[in-house]
Amino acid sequence: MMDTAMKIEIDNLKCGGCEATILKGLNAIQGVSQVKVDHAHQRVEVNAPEDLRGKITDALQRMGYPERGSLSGLSAGLANAKSFVSCAIGRAA
Repeated sequence: MMDTAMKIEIDNLKCGGCEATILKGLNAIQGVSQVKVDHAHQRVEVNAPEDLRGKITDALQRMGYPERGSLSGLSAGLANAKSFVSCAIGRAA
């Protein structure tokens, strides 16, 4: 299956700890061949088969980095709180 370069704009990307968590989490997904975190544009660039997009965005959301505009209200607040935990774990690793 052919890899696609996906650019996914995300919320809650703050620092290198966030980046480390995202890299570790997405690289663990079978079929993902490359992950790049773009702080300036609050975006993740992933090379993977297109049919993995949902799995990738779900993983990002579980880590606290939902696709921009996908959550609102309490869900967005919970994702922001998760991102702080993920960020701290990423910095400690």
